[in-house]
Amino acid sequence: MAVINPQNYHDEQNRQNIMKMRAVLSTLPSFCSTYFRGIEEYTSARTRLAYAYDIRLFFEFLHERNALCAKMDIKDYPLDLLDEITRLDIEEYLEYMTLYEKDGREITNDERGKERKLAALRSFYNYFYRSEMIKNNPAALVHMPKRHAKEIIRLEPNEVAILLDQVEDGTKLTNKELEYHKKTKVRDVALMTLLLGTGIRVSECVGLDLNDVNFDVGGIKVRRKGGYEAIVYFGSEVETALLDYLEQREHMIPAEGHENALFLSLQNRRMAVRSVENLVKKYASRVTTIKKITPHKLRSTYGTTLYQETGDIYLVADVLGHKDVNTTRRHYAAQADERRRSAAQYVHLRSKDNDKHNDK
Repeated sequence: MAVINPQNYHDEQNRQNIMKMRAVLSTLPSFCSTYFRGIEEYTSARTRLAYAYDIRLFFEFLHERNALCAKMDIKDYPLDLLDEITRLDIEEYLEYMTLYEKDGREITNDERGKERKLAALRSFYNYFYRSEMIKNNPAALVHMPKRHAKEIIRLEPNEVAILLDQVEDGTKLTNKELEYHKKTKVRDVALMTLLLGTGIRVSECVGLDLNDVNFDVGGIKVRRKGGYEAIVYFGSEVETALLDYLEQREHMIPAEGHENALFLSLQNRRMAVRSVENLVKKYASRVTTIKKITPHKLRSTYGTTLYQETGDIYLVADVLGHKDVNTTRRHYAAQADERRRSAAQYVHLRSKDNDKHNDK
């Protein structure tokens, strides 16, 4: 039996997702295992785990609200129960997801959250329906929740400059934070410059190993959503920041199992997603209190700037790692509309001289 090397961040994350998936499956009807095996070839462990959580929520809703389902344990639900579920049941479930209580706390879902939950149910029902294991597919009859466009929260160019200056000098940090800043400044500058200069996801950032950085080509190798690898190129500012950090990194002694990690914590372990989120929050809060800046907002900042400079939505989609360009287009629709509006200023039907001539 192969042993997964804990030094490989992506394999370790995959292993953890698989273990979590098995735990969730133990609480679901037995036929669910058939579905998850059936979609394994074209989905990631992370996606399957997310689907499993959502499908369990649906069964928990039925168990609580449906008289037929309440009579038996969720694990004992038979496959033909799916044929008893109607379109109305699913619509009521989505309405319930707007606001519900679980484990003593209130949970809400906006249109995007309900869209993901319906997508999980559609995939679930579609698998059994196409396999001719059930007769009905009510999930296909339910309309996707209508998304309301959200303004993209991002940093303006001057805010980016102020943010990086703050990471370098730490003038607005507390005395306690400054103590840590002395030890992490070079790392933090490299990490923030990399996020702002490439638009990579925070999970891609913390998953970077030393050998993923290639200065010969000026790029980093990242593992994208779905598990495929891609090269993301960086500019001179990112290169300088990384070289400064790597010089310091050579003198660090990583904890066992973390020798290959690019970005290390003060405990000399690979940095976690939550650590980077807190780091971004700490510095960004000193730049703007109006905008809630997260690593994803730094990604939006990069994507918006790239689109404004190039006007090439396909390039932005490719660099950001969006499989579907429509995903990118939805995110940057406002910028596209602004560019189209500006076109009205470029075309003149009559010159000003002609206007004066006609006035005479």
